[in-house]
Amino acid sequence: MFPALETELKQETLPDPYEDFMHHHLQYYGYFKAQKSSLPSSATHQRVWRSSPRYMLNGSFGERDDFISDSLEKEMFLWPNCLTSTGHAQIDAVNKDSLMLSSPLLRSRQLLYDELDTVNPRLREPRELFSCFSNKGPLQAPRWPIECEVIKENIHHIEWVPLQPEYFYQPTGNERVPEIVGEEQGTVVYQLDSVPTEGSFFTSSRIGGKQGVIKELAATLQGPEDNTLLFESRFESGNLQKAVRVGIYEYELTLRTDLYTDKHTQWFYFRVQNTRKDVTYRFTIVNLLKPKSLYAVGMKPLMYSQLDATIYNIGWRREGHEIKYYKNNMDDGPQPLYCLTWTIQFPHDQDTCFFAHFYPYTYTDLQCYLLSVANNPIQSQFCKLRALCRSLAGNTVYLLTITNPSRTPQEAAAKKAVVLSARVHPGESNSSWIMNGFLDFILSDSPDAQLLRDIFVFKVIPMLNPDGVIVGNYRCSLAGRDLNRHYKTVLKDSFPCIWYTKNMIKRLLEEREVLLYCDFHGHSRKNNIFLYGCHSNNRKHWLHERVFPLMLSKNAPDKFSFDSCNFKVQKCKEGTGRVVMWRMGIINSYTMESTFGGSTLGSKRDTHFTIEDLKSLGYHVCDTILDFCDPDQTKYTQCLQELKELLQQEIHKKLNNFGQDMDLEGNWSDIPLSDIESSTSGSDSSLSDGPPIRLLSIADELHQKMVLKNPKKKRLQTRKQRNEQYQKNYLMRELKLTENAPTQLSGREKGTSLDAPLTSPKTKEITQSKKPGFTASCSPKRSTNSSLGPAPDAKPNWPRTRYPASRKDHAAMAGCPSLHVYTYP
Repeated sequence: MFPALETELKQETLPDPYEDFMHHHLQYYGYFKAQKSSLPSSATHQRVWRSSPRYMLNGSFGERDDFISDSLEKEMFLWPNCLTSTGHAQIDAVNKDSLMLSSPLLRSRQLLYDELDTVNPRLREPRELFSCFSNKGPLQAPRWPIECEVIKENIHHIEWVPLQPEYFYQPTGNERVPEIVGEEQGTVVYQLDSVPTEGSFFTSSRIGGKQGVIKELAATLQGPEDNTLLFESRFESGNLQKAVRVGIYEYELTLRTDLYTDKHTQWFYFRVQNTRKDVTYRFTIVNLLKPKSLYAVGMKPLMYSQLDATIYNIGWRREGHEIKYYKNNMDDGPQPLYCLTWTIQFPHDQDTCFFAHFYPYTYTDLQCYLLSVANNPIQSQFCKLRALCRSLAGNTVYLLTITNPSRTPQEAAAKKAVVLSARVHPGESNSSWIMNGFLDFILSDSPDAQLLRDIFVFKVIPMLNPDGVIVGNYRCSLAGRDLNRHYKTVLKDSFPCIWYTKNMIKRLLEEREVLLYCDFHGHSRKNNIFLYGCHSNNRKHWLHERVFPLMLSKNAPDKFSFDSCNFKVQKCKEGTGRVVMWRMGIINSYTMESTFGGSTLGSKRDTHFTIEDLKSLGYHVCDTILDFCDPDQTKYTQCLQELKELLQQEIHKKLNNFGQDMDLEGNWSDIPLSDIESSTSGSDSSLSDGPPIRLLSIADELHQKMVLKNPKKKRLQTRKQRNEQYQKNYLMRELKLTENAPTQLSGREKGTSLDAPLTSPKTKEITQSKKPGFTASCSPKRSTNSSLGPAPDAKPNWPRTRYPASRKDHAAMAGCPSLHVYTYP
């Protein structure tokens, strides 16, 4: 067809072996006819993208072709701008033959094309073996469902801590309750067109979302005197559906439901422009679904001024007056709706401002943080980043393994594991800030952080639901379901993030003991921070699951509330992470709930939490792990005794409410704790919708296959047989409890997983010689970076001077598994 080109191709050879192989491979299948000399070598291309910061978030790296919905999708790189004159001459030569490459038949996924489909092809880089996250390539740009329009602007906010405490709003009783007018009597100034709701489902995704020209949805200003606000939310985590102007300075706002559902409206995040100073605006969100909210007890919305950030370095702050949460008077749908209204005065004319339910933390924010870790020559030595899996949209779910390299296989095998995760509910951005604080501390050079890395392997999943975070969902993934109700799922392709997380932990349990599992969440109806756990009926571990929360409440008394903790396992929570991991054998399995509001405790009473408050809790988690595993068990036994006394008081209180009076000295421990505790229905969504309808048959088939592989025992046929078996099991259980019942709760019984010391004396000497600055004589109140440590007024309830044992006396576990021994897990 082009004899001159074919002759030239035969005469030349490619210097790069990979390009030579791919050239012949593609030529064999008839996809590649370009000039060899026109393609820059992969080494040149790689050198360009490593050195150019302009590649940040332009396309993807380590990306599987399976997740690319459009075979002709363009991945945008800027390498031609960095080439020499020779390179540009080669590009011009190819441009002359653009007709040759314009045919789709000559396209290949191995070739990359520039923006606007200009013919500057080059071979795609070979895939990384483990899809590593490092400075070897650019960040993967977020992938959106193809129905979503996305603006091209990059939204960035500075971090800032208010100089003064931000107190709760105090209602006056005169707050106005505006009636909902709607678009019939108002003017629509912003409205998203096609938003997938219930009945539709996710099909494919692409970088940048919907193809084509992005529509201008904001109202058109009639002139400089037009004071109409310009709204926008088509950016990461934004979710405003519609804005209606119902007065000169009054607007009714409708939030977009979670994609592919018709519910879950709580999180909000949007932008306004064309502001006016010294006038009072009113905003009313009209389609909230929860009958109770922290806005009813003093919580304020967050506002961010772009001019304040630029001029005064002021970031997000709590603002708003006449705050009122009430039922929608236009309620005529299948479920009642609620409204949130507030007034605001903007600080500047012609400003760009943002409003949010809580401090945003986007997928891009996480990637930038992880990139800084990967580029840090010290942190990257003990923090390994891998791709756990890809989400439905093809976004990477990152897994961090944090531990100091071990000297011997036995030392590596002796380490226990700690598993932490966050952001399974995308609208709960407070969980990301706690995770951020934890990572800041555990990756620091603090002696305590080094000690933790010496004796533990940390498995961290900082963002379980990146798809939901990107599109601005409050609770669901792109499957339209709450992932934290599907940890028992068999639908790997529909819930990949959860399936791979559970599978990773299952493999981890085969290698080593998991001391702690904690999934970070946010709570919209309770103040403070607290834990949900699982109560064990095993008397050997009786009350042990409550020790860690009690210790955490002592380490962070002005933020963490032990009274709000709950350990009841409800049937509707059987699919949550904490319950599934508990049933897999992790005794200390928790859900950490952090309020969207603030604290009602200690020195922070009646004030909103700041970013720094949440970050400091990440430090307190590390601090409490050390207290929990201290070889000197004084603190542990003290907490067990305190828990026993608290439980006795609670039982007496319950019995008095029922008008009963009995002596509990001998048999109080036989009362089931589930009869004492209330439910955890205060969490945001107790019930699961189950798998999507289109997947029900697939789920049933998979369950049937599993049943056939693992048939259940044959059921007893008669009632008499069932009663006999029940009585026999009951008597055996009572006999076993009688034999194993502890005579006193002064310490941990032998045989428990917490008995063994965490480091041997030999390991202790090695650690001390390796870190001369951290001696065994250091005081229990450890010196750490003040920016990472707790506030000076946050004092533990126990006197630390009573326990002279040094944290350096932590020892590694004595037992080493015979299998799965690695020098670096």
